[in-house]
Amino acid sequence: MVNFKSFRGVVTQIDDFSIGQNGEREGCYKLMTVEDNTGGIVNFVVSPSTYFVNQEIVTLGDQVTGYYDGDAPVPLIYPPQYRALVVVKENNYQNVKVDFFNNQLVSSDGQLQLNLFSYTLILLKNGQPFSKSPANRNLIVIYGPTTRSIPAQTTPYKIIVWC
Repeated sequence: MVNFKSFRGVVTQIDDFSIGQNGEREGCYKLMTVEDNTGGIVNFVVSPSTYFVNQEIVTLGDQVTGYYDGDAPVPLIYPPQYRALVVVKENNYQNVKVDFFNNQLVSSDGQLQLNLFSYTLILLKNGQPFSKSPANRNLIVIYGPTTRSIPAQTTPYKIIVWC
């Protein structure tokens, strides 16, 4: 189980990030600087394995949420630098929750419960159908309206299973 943490803000800079000594991976990694509305800054290392919800292209000025593993080691530098696992380009037509969902399909923070219907798309990260239950797994959930209950309930548009 990944301990997903997030940081939300505006993309202020995107640069190439070199990780190899001989430049063999030149251009494959990016360093994305994100600033929140209080002036907090985070650098996200974006790798070829970073999952971009809906394969959105992120550019300067976009509002994004970056998800990272809160238990992964990080260098003690400022601004903090995290390896981005998931990046969401924010829009007004969908909500996204990245979290572990238990056997009742309730998120680990107890804030969201999923109600599945036959039209809910359940896919793997590579876009292929997932045929088992999404319960007790790390999920990327794309959804719209929710109830005002605790936990809020929703019928997701799409679920991406993080195997």
